[in-house]
Amino acid sequence: MKTKTLLCTIFIVVLTGVVLAFSNSISAELSAQFNPTAAKYVPGEVLVKFKPKATAQIRLATVASQGHSVLANLNQPGWVHLKVGAGQTVKGALAAYQNDPSIEYVQPNYIYHLAAVPNDTQYGQLWAFKNTGQVISNGTYPPNFGTPGADINIEKAWDHITDCSNVVVAVVDSGVNYNQEDLADNMWNGGSTYPNHGFNYVDNNKDPMDLHGHGTHVAGIIGAAGNNTKGTTGVCWKANIMAVRAADSTGQLTTANIIQGVNFAVANGAKVINMSLGGGSDFDQAYSDAITNAQTNDVVVVVAAGNETSNNDSGTTPVYPCNFPQPNLICVAALDQSYQLANFSNYGSTSVDVGAPGTNILSTYAGTEGLITDSLTSGWTGSTTTSGGWVYKTLTVTGVPIPFLVNPGTYPTGQYNDNTDDRAYKSFNLAGVNVALLNASFVIDVMSGDYFRVGYSSTGGDPFAGGIIDGVTGVATYPNIISVTEDISNCISANCGIGFQLQSDSALASLGAAVAGFSIKTLALNTTTYKIDMGTSMASPEVAGLAAMLRAHNPQYTYADVVNAIKQGGRAVSTLAGKTTTGKSIDVMSSLAYINPPTGLTATVK
Repeated sequence: MKTKTLLCTIFIVVLTGVVLAFSNSISAELSAQFNPTAAKYVPGEVLVKFKPKATAQIRLATVASQGHSVLANLNQPGWVHLKVGAGQTVKGALAAYQNDPSIEYVQPNYIYHLAAVPNDTQYGQLWAFKNTGQVISNGTYPPNFGTPGADINIEKAWDHITDCSNVVVAVVDSGVNYNQEDLADNMWNGGSTYPNHGFNYVDNNKDPMDLHGHGTHVAGIIGAAGNNTKGTTGVCWKANIMAVRAADSTGQLTTANIIQGVNFAVANGAKVINMSLGGGSDFDQAYSDAITNAQTNDVVVVVAAGNETSNNDSGTTPVYPCNFPQPNLICVAALDQSYQLANFSNYGSTSVDVGAPGTNILSTYAGTEGLITDSLTSGWTGSTTTSGGWVYKTLTVTGVPIPFLVNPGTYPTGQYNDNTDDRAYKSFNLAGVNVALLNASFVIDVMSGDYFRVGYSSTGGDPFAGGIIDGVTGVATYPNIISVTEDISNCISANCGIGFQLQSDSALASLGAAVAGFSIKTLALNTTTYKIDMGTSMASPEVAGLAAMLRAHNPQYTYADVVNAIKQGGRAVSTLAGKTTTGKSIDVMSSLAYINPPTGLTATVK
C-alpha cells in the first residue's frame, strides 16, 4: 500500500564527527509517550478473549481484579478492549491474563500503519483501464511510458456490466469524502441510522469523513461514478461504497479499530471489503478472527501486499493482513505501466495471490494538500531563565549543511543549564484548512526529572502558557535522530503558535535537544480534487472492484466462486511467476467470463 503515515523518516547526521543513525533502541517511553507511531502496539491497552463459559459476572470480576477498565466490547464473540491500570505495562497484563482460567486469548492492541468507454474527462489518464503507452505523471512520481495493451482488460467487460450497486463494498481505511463529486452518488445508504454512509471508529461517531485522503483515493478506484462527464471512473460505474474510518489523520490504525470496522461492514451487509493497509510481523489473533467472521458470512476480503520490496513469505517479514491464511482473502501485488512487478511491491509465492496496476494511479481525493516549511533560521522567539537557551546552528547532514534549532548552543558537545525553562515559539497561519500535521525531527538527551516538550496553541504566542503540550523526561535518543508526526488540528487558526521547551531541575544535566526538518502538512476538504498516487494500496481496490462486479453479475456467487474467478481468470505475467500463488495479473473480462468447472459428474460410454 502507499502508506501516507508520516513515520520515522530516517536521517544520518554527522555532528562534529559523531554519526547519528536511526536505531531501534529508542526508549519505550519515547515511543509510547511522544512518538506512538514508532510503537508496535498501543501502550496501556490489551485485547482479551474470554472463554464461552465465562459469565458476565466472571468477566467483570476478572477485569476488576487486575485494576483494568473496559474500553469497548468489540462486537466479536468473547473479545473485549481493555485499558490497563496506572503504572502497569502491557507485558505485565499479558502475563496476568495468560494464567487466568477464564481467558482464552490475550494480545496487545497492535498498530498498523496505519482501478464500454466512459465519457469522464480524465479517463485518458487511467492507464490501468486502457493502456495506450500514455505518459502519466504529476511531477511527484516519475513518468512511465508503459506498454500499450498492458491493462486489466475492462472495456470489454463494461459492455456487459457497469452497475455493481447491488453489492455493498466496504472501504476500511481513513474514511471517505462522501461529498466528493465522483463519489457522492455511489455511497452506501445507511439511512437515518448511519446518515453519513458508514462509521468512524477513530472518534467513535457516525461521521467517517476522510481527514487523510487515502481512503477517498481507494474508494474512487473501486467506484468513482462513470460516464458522468467529470473526473474519473472506477471499476464499477455505479457502486455502493460503505465508508469505515479506522485510520486517523496520520494514517495510523490499531487492531481494535480495524476489527470493529470489519465487523461493522459484515454486520451491515457488505459482501466485499477492501483493506489497503498492513504492518507488523506478529500474528494478530483478534484481527485473524475478524477475517474468519467475514468468511463465515460469505464476504470477500481484498488486501494490499505492502510496499517494502520484500518477500512476505520469508518468515521474518510477514505483512498482515496479507499473510493471513483464510480462503476468502485475496492479497494483491502492484504492477507498473509496463506490467512488471513494481519496484516497491512486496511479493510471496504462498501469501500474495495476484497482481494489479499500482503506479501512477489517478483517482478521487479528499481535498487539497498544502505544505508549510520553516528553515529554523529566523523568527523563533521566546524566553529563557538562564543564559543561552535555544539558538540556531548549522550542522552537517550527509555532507550538506542543515539548519537546526538547538539547546544549548554548544550542542552536542556541552550540557544544558540547571534550573532552566527555555522556550522557543513561532506563529503560523493555518486558516482555511481542516487538518494540520506537524512534522519534525529530534535528537533528545534529557535526564530524568528534566523535560523536552512540544506545544501548540490556536491563540498564538507562548504555547506553554495554556496550550496543548506533549513531552518526555529521562529520554536519551542521542546519537539517534527520530522523526515525529503529530496531529495539531486543534491549532487551526490564523495564528497557530508552535514551540519547543527544555526544562530542567537542579540535578544532573545532559546534552539537550536539537530540532530539524520542521514542516506542517495541511488538508483542505473539497469536492473536486483528484490525485495521482502509487502503491499496492492502489492495486488492491482494483481487485475489490472486480470482486463487486463479479458478485453483481452473478448474485449466486459465493466468496469461493469470486476468489476462484479472480485467480483462475487472470493472465500470466512473467514477473509474477514464483512471486505470487497464481503468477497472474487480474483480467476483468476473463474473470467475468470464467465458469467454474462442474463437479460430481461421471461419463458413461454407450
